[in-house]
Amino acid sequence: MKKLLLMGLIWMGCAAQAAPAPAAPQAGKDYKVLENPQPVNAPAEKIEILEFFMYGCPHCEHFEPVLTGWVKKQSPDIVLKHVPLAFNKALAAHQKLYHALDALGLADQLTPSIFKAIHTERNYLLTPEAQAAFLAKKGVDKKKFLAAYHSFETANAVQRDNKWMADYKITATPALIVQGKYETSPAMTNNLEDVISVLDFLMQQIRAEKM
Repeated sequence: MKKLLLMGLIWMGCAAQAAPAPAAPQAGKDYKVLENPQPVNAPAEKIEILEFFMYGCPHCEHFEPVLTGWVKKQSPDIVLKHVPLAFNKALAAHQKLYHALDALGLADQLTPSIFKAIHTERNYLLTPEAQAAFLAKKGVDKKKFLAAYHSFETANAVQRDNKWMADYKITATPALIVQGKYETSPAMTNNLEDVISVLDFLMQQIRAEKM
């Protein structure tokens, strides 16, 4: 019996050693190297990740906690910037919604509630008045929100979002741009979790390039 147990343990050890290692992410499949890299807006010692998303996108709702959970586990050299998009004028109000909340320091806190309102409660928040009424129930001051919504800073932020969308040729969300020169997305990896593996790979690659 002891011999059989020993042989079983040896076999398990050999099987574990023989198991192939997970394949490294492939350029052109899991991510792509951009033909026209763009300058980053982060200090030289930082790694910038742009997340292009839409509040009206169900895939973005599912991806958001996966991405933010990953970022929380990373070293401080990673800078994540959320870039709200609108592929039609009706959804442009969502871009202003995000930036107004960001100006108030509430975007990260309230984004899950906004996704829930749109996708579960069917409250589409397409006007500043509807947004202000919804946010008031979350404790947000209506006047402060509307002032931020209609501010010059918010208008400029939306223009920047649209420029980045054009510069990076973003046509679907969610999409990630890493350090201005790599793009990946759940659509490229075929699931949400594998995007994290690609990010880990790219972080190692970029840090090695900086050395």
